[in-house]
Amino acid sequence: MTDKHQPPHGVKVQADVSKERKPKIVGFLCNWCSYAGADLCGVSRFQYPANIRLVRVMCSARVSPHLVLDLFEAGADGVLIGGCHLNDCHYMTGNFHTEKRVGLMKRLLREAGIEEARLRLEWISASEGEKFSKVVTEFTEEIRRLGTSRVLTDDMMKVRAASADNASETFRLKALIGKEFNLLNKGNAYGDKLDPEKLGRIIDTAVVDEFERALILELAGIRPMSVKQLGMVMDVPTDRILKHIVLLRQNSKIAMEHSEGFTPVYRTVATGDER
Repeated sequence: MTDKHQPPHGVKVQADVSKERKPKIVGFLCNWCSYAGADLCGVSRFQYPANIRLVRVMCSARVSPHLVLDLFEAGADGVLIGGCHLNDCHYMTGNFHTEKRVGLMKRLLREAGIEEARLRLEWISASEGEKFSKVVTEFTEEIRRLGTSRVLTDDMMKVRAASADNASETFRLKALIGKEFNLLNKGNAYGDKLDPEKLGRIIDTAVVDEFERALILELAGIRPMSVKQLGMVMDVPTDRILKHIVLLRQNSKIAMEHSEGFTPVYRTVATGDER
């Protein structure tokens, strides 16, 4: 079986950077609870590692999958999202939507080959300064155990991280995740609630499809590749690659570059490309 992280021709694997580098961790904290908890942590003089860089947002639901996956693409070692406890959100259901979005982020990280443990979601109230200290300390130790993100040292991993990021921006995934909470709790236009397992399978299938299409576009953007070559690099059956190619061609995202003998080779259509 071909290693799905094997770099294609034209993608270089860089030398490893120093393992002594301190973990780079970004934390997104909601204004009303988690950020206030962090403030209390400081006032109370509870200690926590200085590796984390905190960003205050009005609600944890404002942290989009694209934003988080873009950070991992840029080489972040870990991302912590902090919000109000469930049923205690300043915006009623914001943190329920956060929970669904984090589920999508973890699915895409898994497809990219990035450890899901590098992303952590925690509910921390304004009165839980000590808990904030404990969560940050535990998370930093977990990131140290996992080591430096390979996205900075392996170009193929960077390609996969970029594909996960691009997949998160597709209409299909944004629509599914945006409606997941309401579909499960309020139902559709007819008031029918979807079965959680069935909806989960639908989302899992959509994640794999959109990630693989995004990866095809990334790889074919580096150099033109045939269906067989794409299948070998991605470790995906060629019949599935071909189905993706057909759909991508219908949407003018990929085009046939030339043929190598009887084998067509495809390239990603750049924005504004008129061919």
